[in-house]
Amino acid sequence: MPLNRTLSMSSLPGLEDWEDEFDLENTVLFEVAWEVANKVGGIYTVLQTKAKVTGDEWGDNYYLVGPYTEQGVRTQVELLEPPTPALKRTLDSMNGKGCKFLAQSEEKPHVVAHFHEWLAGIGLCLCRARRLPVATIFTTHATLLGRYLCAGAVDFYNNLENFNVDKEAGERQIYHRYCMERAAAHCAHVFTTVSQITAIEAQHLLKRKPDIVTPNGLNVKKFSAMHEFQNLHAQSKARIQEFVRGHFYGHLDFNLDKTLYFFIAGRYEFSNKGADVFLEALARLNYLLRVNGSEQTVVAFFIMPARTNNFNVETLKGQAVRKQLWDTANTVKEKFGRKLYESLLVGSLPDMNKMLDKEDFTMMKRAIFATQRQSFPPVCTHNMLDDSSDPILTTIRRIGLFNSSADRVKVIFHPEFLSSTSPLLPVDYEEFVRGCHLGVFPSYYEPWGYTPAECTVMGIPSISTNLSGFGCFMEEHIADPSAYGIYILDRRFRSLDDSCSQLTSFLYSFCQQSRRQRIIQRNRTERLSDLLDWKYLGRYYMSARHMALAKAFPEHFTYEPHEADATQGYRYPRPASVPPSPSLSRHSSPHQSEDEEETRDGPPDVDGERYDEDEEAAKDRRNIRAPEWPRRASCASSTSGSKRGSVDTAPSSSVSTPSEPLSPASSLGEERN
Repeated sequence: MPLNRTLSMSSLPGLEDWEDEFDLENTVLFEVAWEVANKVGGIYTVLQTKAKVTGDEWGDNYYLVGPYTEQGVRTQVELLEPPTPALKRTLDSMNGKGCKFLAQSEEKPHVVAHFHEWLAGIGLCLCRARRLPVATIFTTHATLLGRYLCAGAVDFYNNLENFNVDKEAGERQIYHRYCMERAAAHCAHVFTTVSQITAIEAQHLLKRKPDIVTPNGLNVKKFSAMHEFQNLHAQSKARIQEFVRGHFYGHLDFNLDKTLYFFIAGRYEFSNKGADVFLEALARLNYLLRVNGSEQTVVAFFIMPARTNNFNVETLKGQAVRKQLWDTANTVKEKFGRKLYESLLVGSLPDMNKMLDKEDFTMMKRAIFATQRQSFPPVCTHNMLDDSSDPILTTIRRIGLFNSSADRVKVIFHPEFLSSTSPLLPVDYEEFVRGCHLGVFPSYYEPWGYTPAECTVMGIPSISTNLSGFGCFMEEHIADPSAYGIYILDRRFRSLDDSCSQLTSFLYSFCQQSRRQRIIQRNRTERLSDLLDWKYLGRYYMSARHMALAKAFPEHFTYEPHEADATQGYRYPRPASVPPSPSLSRHSSPHQSEDEEETRDGPPDVDGERYDEDEEAAKDRRNIRAPEWPRRASCASSTSGSKRGSVDTAPSSSVSTPSEPLSPASSLGEERN
């Protein structure tokens, strides 16, 4: 099978190359956010990954404005002299008199200022209050009030129309911040959100319908050979297995070759991030695997930072014991190898009874005795400050997942961000994700969801929900998401118990896949990465900026609104072969596993054909329906400046409020309360 990478989305048939023809010579873009070179949350990732695409479009006319922090400047900022005399005079004036000017240029440019979140919104409000000639854009990545309401376990999506927003904000002592956010949304020329679900939320809580949805993207790294990211998965999985060997020392009575690694990661918002649903589903999965006599074991990681005072002593001891066993094995191996070498040198076969002496056996017995322990492997890797009231630990005590030998589901709570310098699990987040088999993110409140998006670009299947921006986006653009390893959990129209049952079904079905089926599914998941590339999603930001220029400078720029058509939009077809792994197909990985030799790999292709990754990808490219993008602006001469043509909003980014309620009145609200 050839090793050429599938074509990128920009070269798919029917998809326009969309080279920008907008005249930006006398136009300047400022992007303002609290997370510019200041890592706090997901907005930092948005700005960092989008910078290259935006810089390619605007060149030296693109500026990022954020807070000055010593750590951020030392590690992420390259100090340079201002590239233009006008900017140098502006900065000198600001240093001498305070932040008063942006008008030092001989020929006043058309300025676009894009503000992210309420923290930067005060600058937008002042621009409009002082009538500055600036085209303004405001993007909310999650409404402030929405996050607080969901954290309070209210029936959020069933009551969007009924909230007394001023009262709710006041009771939560965020009224001043809420007013700033709402004012910024109303003052902006263009108001955007990151997903359709957040657009509906913003319309009810901020009282303005967003003009356009600007989904979050990533910089996608391509591989010249399709199996390269599969090799990275195997290498990263081996690092995780080393940690598991140490963590479960004395209780390593399960086969690591038949062990799956699931994980959930993000801010420690127990209900908003769906950790409550995940734990309940794991308890049910444990029961199903036990009663059905499954040989599969699941290790579920919870990577959620919480308050701790240090590593757990028992956890550190496990890694020390593992290292001691490794050193002992290497010592015995070297002695064995030296005796074997000397025996072969003299031309005789070794006497196996003399290869290991009494000292060697004593050393190995001591190492084995060191692995004995009476307690179960710890659930948490750290000492928690609020152990008795911690939501995850409290739930684990209730459902009884204590990592016993009888449990087919093991749980590891790592209440700290991953780092390659950690003495416990020395891997960074990207390497950890690549080594896992499934990311589980059953969020109740997730305006976008970078964690499942990161899984997708790394070829790792994931579970999201139809209440997350990522889940809604993938449902809109993929005909059969689950066939591509994107499982969408229904938390919008189902009760909490029904959603938990559906999640359990997803997890159990995944456990029943053979190794070969998982390999083919990862190939399909990675093929979706183009859909999340900023080269594709950056076009929505371009459309928002063109729209803002047309509203702020109507004498120079114009645009024509375009109503969305439900039949338009980019859409991946159903894969050519379903289910994901026919038993008769040839191997898509360099090595064949024992599972692949068995007949239980699954039914053959619907057409009885052998599976070929390149052939299937080629069929996908032929069947993909391309979207109708915003028409490019054309330039026309004008006495006061360049007259720009029309710009339509992207059809798939328009916002509409569903005619039916977001979920049945008796579902999520009653269960969550």
